[in-house]
Amino acid sequence: MIILFGIPAMQILIFGYAVTTDINDARIAVLDFSRDEYTKKIIQKIDASEFFQISGELSSYNQIESYLKRGKVKQVIIFEPDFAANLQREGSAYISLITDGSEPNTGRLVAGYMEAIISSLNREMNSSPGMTIIPQMRMYYNPSLEGEYMFVPGLITLILMLICALMTSITITREKEFGTMEVLLVSPLRPIQIIIGKVAPYMALGFIDVLIILIMANLVFGLPVQGSLFLLLGESILYIALSLSLGILISTVSKTMQAAMFISLIGLLMPSVLLSGFIFPIENMPKFYQIFSLILPPRWFIVIIKNIMLKGTGFPTVWRETLIIVLMTAFFITLSARQFKIRLE
Repeated sequence: MIILFGIPAMQILIFGYAVTTDINDARIAVLDFSRDEYTKKIIQKIDASEFFQISGELSSYNQIESYLKRGKVKQVIIFEPDFAANLQREGSAYISLITDGSEPNTGRLVAGYMEAIISSLNREMNSSPGMTIIPQMRMYYNPSLEGEYMFVPGLITLILMLICALMTSITITREKEFGTMEVLLVSPLRPIQIIIGKVAPYMALGFIDVLIILIMANLVFGLPVQGSLFLLLGESILYIALSLSLGILISTVSKTMQAAMFISLIGLLMPSVLLSGFIFPIENMPKFYQIFSLILPPRWFIVIIKNIMLKGTGFPTVWRETLIIVLMTAFFITLSARQFKIRLE
């Protein structure tokens, strides 16, 4: 009944509301060296649109990279000095648009919508012949907006979740279903030793998969790791531990392999693809889905891996997401251990 009626209803709600290629209230920052009536009018028009919101006013070029690296804004708008004077005297003035290209789809949309607004401003100024605003576009972290910059980090996240969580839950559930778990439980082994013995191979397999994906991404697609490779591998190990602990938790509530597969695939795979920010920006989703995505482990790891791989940031930038993953891992392990002990009794 759940498969027949629950899944279609869930898919309609998710695809209807969460899956969108539009942008709403994308955060942008402004670096205004001119501060004249023209730049103020342009800023007001941009802020009044449904697509953007001004969330920061910069005072120097040095702040641009910091804002983009930390994900505070999707784009920075720079007005050249003497903007109004150049527009009136020379007939043209330049606006520099620096966009975060680490998410290619979002980067294209932000750049396209901003250029549309500037084109609209140029049409409004047709009453003043020869006055034109010229946008200068620049993409950070992914200048050519290659799709691999989005898919490779997302694939690492999904593959680790599937291999570690799905396979671990199936393996332990298989032991219970076939009756061999009772043999292990009456052995001198402690429950924690049984769990470690079951999950250790998948810890190694997950780590090997990370290495394979990173090597292939570099050799085939030319995708480098801009940040620390050791930090990236350390964060990957932490995420593998989280996925394994989630798989153990699934196994404690599943009596059959089919139930474990159903929970893992339907409960983890689809939300991980659609609601984690892998393909569709979370900030464009309805508030309910934004709140729901907070409990999804892939959401936090995607932020970490994109920051390290594409933006070259260090631990100070991703410490909050790392702490959340550590807390989630501890919570899942504690809950799994309690469930496992109940079965022992």
